[in-house]
Amino acid sequence: MPILNYTTEIDSSKTVGEIQTILAKGGASKIIVDYDDNRNPVTISFTIKWNDKLVAFSMPCNFQGVMRAMTKNPKVPRSKCTPEQALRVGWRILKDWTEAQLAIVEAELAGMAEVFLPYAVTKDGTTLFKHMENDNKLLLSNG
Repeated sequence: MPILNYTTEIDSSKTVGEIQTILAKGGASKIIVDYDDNRNPVTISFTIKWNDKLVAFSMPCNFQGVMRAMTKNPKVPRSKCTPEQALRVGWRILKDWTEAQLAIVEAELAGMAEVFLPYAVTKDGTTLFKHMENDNKLLLSNG
């Protein structure tokens, strides 16, 4: 099966705008987009009020990973395997995922901070996931 949204023609900037709208409707504030040296949007950061405090979240678009996945998949035409297409695809996947997370919040299955918790920014500037990846002593494990 090819990677989700691999045929999209929607510009990444348009998709980032859609994500900003989705996040704002969910209660996010101070939404910021970071760009790389080639003027590609690569990260969307935002704050959410959680326990009466504003907490920062940072959600990157790892389009290089998308590019690798597209290139490995024989069902994705080689003409689609470009960095520009990988960027479009990556942001569309993140938009779909963000919409799904907000559906969970709307259905009161979880809170906004809860669904985005891996992307919470820690005191050292990394995301909670990256922090836990390097030091997962808080997690129950059998190893």
